[in-house]
Amino acid sequence: METPNFNYIKQLSGGDLSFENQLLNVIQDEFPKEKETYYNSVEKGETKAIAEIVHKLKHKISILGLEKSYETAILYEESLNEGEFEYQKEFEDILTIMTSFLASL
Repeated sequence: METPNFNYIKQLSGGDLSFENQLLNVIQDEFPKEKETYYNSVEKGETKAIAEIVHKLKHKISILGLEKSYETAILYEESLNEGEFEYQKEFEDILTIMTSFLASL
């Protein structure tokens, strides 16, 4: 499985450390809330709500340099839009990796 990294953030920032810190702060603030919303929606079986939060989370996946995981999130979102839960386990594994990474910062 991929490891989150700062490559994309550094590319976006052009070396602006203040921007990098702001972006990371936004991710650290929003990610736990969005992850909680995701799991609450899964518990309730709300496929449309799950797809919406996966859509939001996939952008954070991309920002943390998880290119293959981003593709998995796209496939999961598409599956959800068809009423299926294909790629759920893979997506939740990505969330676990992101949680550990953000906690280590």
